[in-house]
Amino acid sequence: MTPSEFQQAFAATRAQVQRVIVGLDDVVDGVLTALFADGNVLLEGLPGLGKTRLVRALADALDLQPSRIQFTPDLMPADVTGTHLVGTDDQGRKHFELRKGPIFANVVLADEINRATPKTQSALLEAMQERQVTLLGDTLRVPEPFIVVATQNPLEMEGTYPLPEAQLDRFLVKLHLVLPTEDALVEILNRTTGTSEDNPTPTLDAARILAMRRVVREVPAAPETLRTAARILRMTHPDTDGAPDSVRRYVRFGASPRGVQALVMAGKVRALVNRGDARQPVLSPEDLEAVAPDCLRHRVLRNFEGESEGIDPDTLVNDAVSAARKSMKGR
Repeated sequence: MTPSEFQQAFAATRAQVQRVIVGLDDVVDGVLTALFADGNVLLEGLPGLGKTRLVRALADALDLQPSRIQFTPDLMPADVTGTHLVGTDDQGRKHFELRKGPIFANVVLADEINRATPKTQSALLEAMQERQVTLLGDTLRVPEPFIVVATQNPLEMEGTYPLPEAQLDRFLVKLHLVLPTEDALVEILNRTTGTSEDNPTPTLDAARILAMRRVVREVPAAPETLRTAARILRMTHPDTDGAPDSVRRYVRFGASPRGVQALVMAGKVRALVNRGDARQPVLSPEDLEAVAPDCLRHRVLRNFEGESEGIDPDTLVNDAVSAARKSMKGR
């Protein structure tokens, strides 16, 4: 697959999802970016903004096997990963039978993930990072391509279990859903309160998605651009020389090395989407700066002062980007 074909396939898939999802163009792009960068997505937004519908539209636009896990306080890890059950063969002999859980699908919707206990949340970790699940000593690969799209509601904190840092770090991007504009709301009403509702048509299958992921990895990046990515990450840490004052004052821990990997991979997807018609799209610092909030907002951990004053993590990330840009110009 060529960069131009990638660009066209991305646009076609985006158009199919937007047949259902209105007013969330940036979020749709973010989910597709994570899909082609081989990462997972955390969606956060108020009830009724279309988080679950967005994931269903994505699954409909892809010829892949979807599954949905409704996370609740009584959900057990085996309900996610599966388990071994005792069965009986034709001769009456007992044996263990493997019953796979809903994690063994291509597009996994983890709905209201912060309503399950930490023990159940952690059942996703191995699959999200290693693309495998271990059951009673047996290691089983999940289908490829694979993506977990988790949703959480920021307001319903009663009876919820906030995701720990180790779990948050497994998500390539965290995307915020906001209230649509008035025009978008009118269009939503036109599409959903009539006699018929549009549904996406599949545009991609597993083989093409895997091919698109290979194209993403083939996008070249100059050493100076990779150093810019590393500098952005370093500037999210309060003990780094040259870190912005806001980071020094309000951040407890900055982003992990996994964050800079997310930054580069998401940036490469953006380079292909915006410049796929070029002979050879190249990762640029502008790509890194554009995707930095989505890739780093959930990896920058505020201290008590930052949380009590309600400092927006996006502000801290943008300050880190600005500091990195200035320091690179002074090299």
